[in-house]
Order: sequence, then C-alpha cells, then structure tokens
Amino acid sequence: MKISVAMCTFNGARYLPEQLESLALQTRLPDELVICDDNSIDQTVNLISEFAASTSFPVTVQVNKQNLGSTKNFEQAIAFCQGDVIALCDQDDVWLPGKLACFEHEFARAPEVGLVFTDAEVVDEELRPAGYSLWQKLDFGDRERERLRRGKGFDALLQGATVTGATAAFRSRFRPLVLPFPDNLPLIHDAWIAVLVAAVSQVIPVSDRLVRYRQHQGQQVGALARQGPGPADDSLAKALGRSNPYAEMLAVARAVQRRLTDRLEEFDSRKVLPGLEARITHLATRSELPGQRLARPSLVLRELLSGRYHRHSRGLRSAVKDLLA
Repeated sequence: MKISVAMCTFNGARYLPEQLESLALQTRLPDELVICDDNSIDQTVNLISEFAASTSFPVTVQVNKQNLGSTKNFEQAIAFCQGDVIALCDQDDVWLPGKLACFEHEFARAPEVGLVFTDAEVVDEELRPAGYSLWQKLDFGDRERERLRRGKGFDALLQGATVTGATAAFRSRFRPLVLPFPDNLPLIHDAWIAVLVAAVSQVIPVSDRLVRYRQHQGQQVGALARQGPGPADDSLAKALGRSNPYAEMLAVARAVQRRLTDRLEEFDSRKVLPGLEARITHLATRSELPGQRLARPSLVLRELLSGRYHRHSRGLRSAVKDLLA
C-alpha cells in the first residue's frame, strides 16, 4: 500500500516547519508528499524547498501562479497524488508519529473501508492543550461513532457528523467520485469527500487523538474555545429560537444526489439514493411550511406519519418546532 500526503500551503511560514518535521518523524513514512502552494508571498516556498532537499521521501511541489483558494488548491493536490491512500494535511497542525501507521493498519484490515479519520487534540498557537478534543468540540460522541461503524456513515454525515480533513485519509480509487469539488456549496472539501465516500463504502472513526489541531487567528476553519467539552444546550426552548438553514441543507443534499447519480455506473450508491431522496423531500417540506401556524398541522402530520421526522430530523422535537416556531 502506497500512502500519499496531500498538503496545501498559503503564507504558512510561521507554523509550517513543525508540521513538516512531524511528517518526517512518522513511524510509517509517506511514500510521497504532494504540496500545492497557493501563491504565497512569505518564506513558505523556501521552507518547502529546503525540506524537500533534506527528507528521505519524494516531495512534489506545485506553486500556483495565482491564488486558487483552499478548496480548489486541495482539489489540485489530490489530483497529483499517486498513492493508493491519500491523507489530507494542513500546514499549521502537528501529526503524532503514529498517524500514518494507524491509517495503514485500518485500510489494510478491511478492503471495504473507504475513509478513516481520527480525533485530534485542540491546541493553541504554541501547541498548548486547550483542554478538549476536536470530537468533543463537535459533539461527535459514542452514538455518532457507532452509527459509522454499523455502516450508517452516509446518513450520519448528512445529518451533521463531521470529518475534518486534517484528520482524514481516503482511498484514491474514490477520486473520480469526489472530484471536482463544487465551489458553490456551504461546505468545504473534507465534508464533501466524507459524504460521498460514505455513500459507497465504510467510514471508520479512530478515537485516538493523532493530530495536534492548532487554533490561531489566521486559520480558515477551526475549533474555537467553548464553555467546556460537554454537549450544547438541547432544550426545546433553544430549538424554537433557532432557525435552520434549509436552503443550505437542500443545496448540499441535491448536489450529493447529482454526483452520485452521475457516477452510478462506476460507484454503486443504490443503497443510499432512496433515503437521500426522502431526505430531500423532507427538507423541502420543512423549508416551505406556511408562515401561518394554523396551515401547518396537515403537512407536519404527513411528515410524522411517513417517518421522515424521525429518520431525517429530530423526531417529535422537530415536529413541535415546526408547529410552534
């Protein structure tokens, strides 16, 4: 099994050396490192060149002539990879030495596994622990992990369970399914990869914290501090006060449906497509509920009797919210 690491960089000179060093210290070294730099103007490219000249594994470097943005830059880096497994890598984290060995073990023991991801220790700019893990921040608990292990990864990921790219690796045979990345959706490349791979294979969560997930002011996406690692307020009163981004959820579900349908001959997603269609129907119904409360009960009752509130929302809690909010 050959493992490629796909890294994207952009003005990352401050933290990049620690990440590169952590790659060189892996107990199972990568077979190649592919770095796509998004037209940095600091010392990032020089640091990469120095590392490439000193390390024992091949390093391929692409420097963009103009800025592509992180999503399209990762698309490019993934396309260049030659390995059987592609591990995604951010420029500002630090990997623990056993991360790639863990990936290799998980993929080797089960050919049906398409994507593996781990937990991470959230740290500050100086790598000091913040006191909680990434999964704790995301409320990704035992129930969500068990759903993935039972082959329910697609449903779980569509409903909010999160795979962070810095902690993930996937088999390169799914590259034609996930590329190109859509550029008009409210989710980035890692979530897109995870949902699509989960539709046609198994996704495995590993509870070991194998990344130091650095939080700093310059990052694009992160896990900022919260009031402790426990679950968020889940009361009905809070739910009634929240609005749901149905338009965004519908856009994601429909984009996933189009991609799966377009690639159906190569990647068999027939097991998940009926449920995805039902989810789209449910989201569309909730998004189009009348403004007048008295006009809602028949539509809400229809969704309850169909079972879609329980399969695609939060059961009676969501139904009550739609009646009263």
